[in-house]
Amino acid sequence: MSDAPSRGEPALDDLGPEDGPPVLLFHGHPFDRSMWRPQAERLAAAGHRALVPDLRGYGAAPATDPTTPFDAFARDGAALLDRLGLDAAVVGGLSMGGQIAMEFHRLFPDRVRGLLLAATSAPPETPEGRDRRDAAADRVLDEGMDAYARELLPGMLAPATAERDPDLARYVLEMMRAAPPRGAVAGLRGRARRADPRPSLARAAVPTLVVVGTEDPFTPVEEAHTIRDLVPGARLEVLPGTAHLPNLEDPEGFGRALDPLLETITP
Repeated sequence: MSDAPSRGEPALDDLGPEDGPPVLLFHGHPFDRSMWRPQAERLAAAGHRALVPDLRGYGAAPATDPTTPFDAFARDGAALLDRLGLDAAVVGGLSMGGQIAMEFHRLFPDRVRGLLLAATSAPPETPEGRDRRDAAADRVLDEGMDAYARELLPGMLAPATAERDPDLARYVLEMMRAAPPRGAVAGLRGRARRADPRPSLARAAVPTLVVVGTEDPFTPVEEAHTIRDLVPGARLEVLPGTAHLPNLEDPEGFGRALDPLLETITP
């Protein structure tokens, strides 16, 4: 990791110039804010202010309730902007973090200057999906994170990536294993009950980038096309050979995809 300047609380990376155009990034499940480190450093080097918090219950941010509603995650992001005296930001996220970015836009559309939606899907949970997430939450409560994380890993990274970069595979596994079980469970239960963001996305009036990997088993390319078609003027970038973590599998390609979005945002 670089020596880019960082400010803020223990559960927040705040990189880049304080007066730079702000970019707020939400991590996925069951990760922490470190998953965005390559992008945060690139943003800071380009003069943007990268704000990357640990979600409530993940990383260094304590869990507070058995269920964390998605609006709570989004309101935490808005409260962070308030604390820093920022009216609005480019808002993005990956996987569950992308769904939180959609919820942020649903609640606070005037505070969004651009949207980054990576490896994510828009529709709310089906009854079957809710049952699956609740069952996973029950299992994590009973067994902890280890077996759950090991089962998720093959879908997080494309097989070729895991073979080529075993250090990355170990890092992703350890990041998932280190997730606080109570926080991961609260997030799973909140995710199972998230609101439908599609009506607000259909009215979005900001530059929007959708990113997906060709090998993603959790949010296939078709899901990204659905979001691209839903959001007016959205741009889709498909990163070949990557799975559910394209920002870590191909950080250079992800950065090149993100650059045009950021170039549309004036200070």
